[in-house]
Amino acid sequence: MWNVIVLGFVSFFSDISAEMVYPIIPLYLSSAFGATPVLVGIIEGIAESLASLLKVFSGYITDKRGKKKPVAFVGYAAGLVYKAALIFATSWVGVLGARVIDRVGKGIRTAPRDVMVSESADKNQMGKAYGIHKALDMAGSAIGIFISYLLLKNAGEHFVYKKLFAFSVIPALLGLFMFLFIKEKKKDRTIKKREPFWQDMKKLDSQLKMYLAVVCLFTLGNSSNAFLLLRAKSVGFGDTNVILLYFIFNITASIFSIPFGRLSDKIGRKSLLITGYLVFSVVYLGFAIASSQAVVVAAFLLYGVYTAMIVGVERAYIAEISPVELKGTMLGMHSTVVGLALLPASVIAGLLWNGIGAPAPFLFGSGMSSAAALILLFFMKNRHVPSNCISIL
Repeated sequence: MWNVIVLGFVSFFSDISAEMVYPIIPLYLSSAFGATPVLVGIIEGIAESLASLLKVFSGYITDKRGKKKPVAFVGYAAGLVYKAALIFATSWVGVLGARVIDRVGKGIRTAPRDVMVSESADKNQMGKAYGIHKALDMAGSAIGIFISYLLLKNAGEHFVYKKLFAFSVIPALLGLFMFLFIKEKKKDRTIKKREPFWQDMKKLDSQLKMYLAVVCLFTLGNSSNAFLLLRAKSVGFGDTNVILLYFIFNITASIFSIPFGRLSDKIGRKSLLITGYLVFSVVYLGFAIASSQAVVVAAFLLYGVYTAMIVGVERAYIAEISPVELKGTMLGMHSTVVGLALLPASVIAGLLWNGIGAPAPFLFGSGMSSAAALILLFFMKNRHVPSNCISIL
């Protein structure tokens, strides 16, 4: 578990840096450049989708060359370039460019990092391993958000957003420093001839293909978190309190990630994946009908529970049913599917918000999530369930 913990701290420091910045991006765009919800959705969607194309190729290169640590390092180093680009941005186009750099970095690092987590975990503790990594990841996010909140709250009208961008460089450097302590497993250095990854799709488990299709369906209703922050602002939360809500979401996800990861090792991934999608449906329904700040707070708390149920568990599921020689490719493919679906998802959300009203994108997302849960309930098999355990679904 050494690598799992060290990789967790890489994400811990990197996410402190990232989340010092992320929750204020929609606020910065609207206050500095007058961006509308549609423009925010387009910026987030373009950034995610362009970068997502790299994710599957990053996984493919990881499988082919076997060098995971250097590839992951390059991906995390892109976070430094992202902050510099934000500092020098003078328009929403500059912010878009910075977001693309950030998402490209995520696209490069995700697959090799997830493969290293998988290789460092006992087969019967895969959920726990991804839960530990996600707990540290979300704890870093929560700390970064809280730092952002304190700076915004105490700086008053003299605060400049770009100062916060500059401060966020420090934890990013600490995250890169942690790479010195990662012990990459040595494997046969012989490079085997590989077919292009798209020709290997016939080797995939039918359940994995179906799950990737369901992920795409679900993501079409799961727009950028920027819309959650804008929704909170629309019911009366100020900029600093909006950031505090995002902190509540992240700390909740951090607390529950390890317990849910361990639970998935005992009862199987299917139960938690389905339950997580249903919880998400309730969360988005809450955002849709929210007429008071108390409902929004409850929705953010429940959103953290959903994240703990899904993010680490789905990576464990993909890692355990993918062919060994395609593990990195498929973890990257999952990220690519999500990223490609986020562009239409964010654009749809922005159009629904502007054309019908703020509740519309959340009602749409709630329905899509319920549909995804039903497909998994009736068509996905439960994997890795010990004989002495009974699935709850």
